[in-house]
Amino acid sequence: MVEMTEEGAIPPSPARPHPAGRRLIGLIVVLALLGTLLGVLAWGLQPRTSATLLGQPAPPFEITAINGEFAGQRFALADLRGHVVVLNIWASWCIECAREASVLEQAWRAYRPRGVWFIGVDYLDTDTAGLAYLKRFDITYPNGPDIGSRIYQAYRATGVPETFFIDRDGIIRHVQIGPIGRAQLDMLLERLLTPGVSQP
Repeated sequence: MVEMTEEGAIPPSPARPHPAGRRLIGLIVVLALLGTLLGVLAWGLQPRTSATLLGQPAPPFEITAINGEFAGQRFALADLRGHVVVLNIWASWCIECAREASVLEQAWRAYRPRGVWFIGVDYLDTDTAGLAYLKRFDITYPNGPDIGSRIYQAYRATGVPETFFIDRDGIIRHVQIGPIGRAQLDMLLERLLTPGVSQP
């Protein structure tokens, strides 16, 4: 029997969802959120180290040199296309960097006539400390500060020193994590300088 009021019939109460249906909808929402969360975590956990750049085009970079004959000059990777480039990320406070400083300078002097460019990137340093380091080891190849750590981040570095060997086509052919010795450095450069051979 339908109750009556002065205005007429009272409409029936709306049907309430079945409890099992509410649980199913809730489960679907939770699973969707969980799937999204797992996807984000998986993306974030992908390796982001410099080694993942091996065989890839080198990220563009630009520095303004602070030392020697190159002081005040701008160096960009794009301008060095056609040359083998050795990009070394270092810091004056890095003990391991000091171990390879003279090796890099000696190799620069030996390979500069053959068109190899060494570029030093000073990471998390002051100009004063960086210049003192360059003077201490008599470093003459162009070095400049990594403003805002942009180069460090672009190259996915995880510490210092890290050195990237870039071929004439701008492809990273070797990533050296930690200091490098002269014999290994010579071997890598000779391979990169040999026509038709680019993969050390």
